[in-house]
Order: sequence, then C-alpha cells, then structure tokens
Amino acid sequence: MEIGFGAPVSGAWATPRNITDFAGRAERLGYRSLWTFQRLLVPRESSMEPVYHSVLDPMVTLGYAAAVTSAIRLGVAIINLPFVSPAYLAKQAATLDVLSGGRHDLGLGIGWMPEEFAATGGDTARRGARTGEYLAVLRALWADGISEYHGEFYEVPAGRQDPSPVQRPGPPVLLGGMSRPAMERAGRIADGWITSSRADLSKIGDAVAVVQGAAAAAGRGPVRIVCRGTVRAGAGVRAPETGERLPLSGSYEQIREDVAWLEARGVTEVFYDLNWDPLVGSPEVDPKAATERAGEILEALAPGA
Repeated sequence: MEIGFGAPVSGAWATPRNITDFAGRAERLGYRSLWTFQRLLVPRESSMEPVYHSVLDPMVTLGYAAAVTSAIRLGVAIINLPFVSPAYLAKQAATLDVLSGGRHDLGLGIGWMPEEFAATGGDTARRGARTGEYLAVLRALWADGISEYHGEFYEVPAGRQDPSPVQRPGPPVLLGGMSRPAMERAGRIADGWITSSRADLSKIGDAVAVVQGAAAAAGRGPVRIVCRGTVRAGAGVRAPETGERLPLSGSYEQIREDVAWLEARGVTEVFYDLNWDPLVGSPEVDPKAATERAGEILEALAPGA
C-alpha cells in the first residue's frame, strides 16, 4: 500500500507557504504522493461543503510544489475533461511532467455540476463516449514525432507537441467516477481508478472487483486503485444510516487499521486528504489553527510513524 497526502488547496490552510512547507515535509516523511483537486465554481445558492468554497487551481499548485520537491509524485484527482480541450491539457500535463522530472499522475473525470458546464462551455452529452477519444488524443500528442487524431468528437491536425513528457508513453492517466460504467471504463482504458470523496468505502471491495474485472476482460493486468482518504481525525464521524464509525475517522490507530483494511480489499494507494476536514479546509476557520492541525495529522499518519 502506498500512502500519499492531499496538498493544501482548499480553505484557510491553502497558502503559498503551506504548499511549499507541506510538500517538503510530506516528501521527507516518506509519503509517496501529493494530490490536488479541481473546483471551478460554487453557485450562489449552493449548499456545497466548505471544502469547495475556496480552491486553488490544481495544475498550478502542483507546478509550485514541483519546484520544492524532488521525489514525491504529483497527482491531480481530478480534472473534469469536458471543461478543457485535450490538446491544452496534454500540454499542461507534459509540462508538469518535464518540470517535475517525470512525477505527474493525471486524474480525469466527466463532471457533474451544471453551472460549471455552463461557465466553461462544456458539453454534457455523451461524456462517457468522449472519454476514450480524449485519452487517445492525450496519448497521441505525448508520442514522439508527428501525430494526428481524427475522431467523432476531437480533431487534431498532423503536427507535434514538444517537449514530450519524461514518462513514456506519458503520465499515467487515472479515471474517476462511482457509477458502474465509469468504473468499467477505468479498468478498460486507464492506468487506474480514483474514488470520489463521497465514496462508500465500506463497499470498496465490490467497486475494486468491477474495475479489475473490466481490466481482465480487456486483456489487461491489474490497474491502480487510488482512494481519496477523507480523514477526520478525532471523534469518530458516524454514518447517518447505521450510526457506525465512518472509515478513516477516529483515532490515528483506527485510521491506520482502516488503511490496512482497504489494502486487503484491493486498494493500492490511499492519500490522506485533509481538505475535507472542516477544521482545515474551510475558508472560515483560523489559518494558524488549521495549519497546526494539518501538521499534527501529517506527522502522526506518516508512513512508518
């Protein structure tokens, strides 16, 4: 099991100093990866969680972190592909891979918020069908030499996009999505699958089976299973339906036991994402207190701690 950490991108602790500090500390403590996420717009009448109210751009943040690290992997979980052209994202991802020395993981989703589709001019129709072509465009543009692509949804004239990524044939592409078709798509065409922050981790074994089953049916080996760990350290958070403690909540010992339980069910990577902790990722809390809490959890849950 590989253990990563969610970068400070949301709320009170999302500051330039904290990005550099937590990226460096996570690397020194042995964390395998550092992760960001995307939120473009919060509708005026929205009741969305505090984590979404103030969010830094995920790719810019990773580029910032790349400059102060040398080994930790830099992942985004996720960018919604309908909001940006594949040629533009291919350039961003390749650039980040070059600047980080080949440490980028690119997570993609299909989006869900109507207001973000309206704001970006994204198309909600046939998002799943577009995904396969989107990945094909990325991989064509990351190839050496002249490439082109002619599909139903995307058209890339013959040309080249340099510099090429350090990783060959390109940064690993992971897909999100909690529906069965999304999980099967990840198994068929991606390098792995990323869980949602709202995933019911008590049923993660069933989801892993769907992803890996689709990979096997496509003649592929096992793919990566990456879990966003929405850690809530301290008093256990209870599931409203059952009253049971939610996974990755409670004491540090309980959280580590939950990680071992996830590994036994086929999860290959967990990253602790404190942006979902309302005492850390809300813009309304005290920045100093948020940073101190995050730092304590970072140290306590470090690999080998």
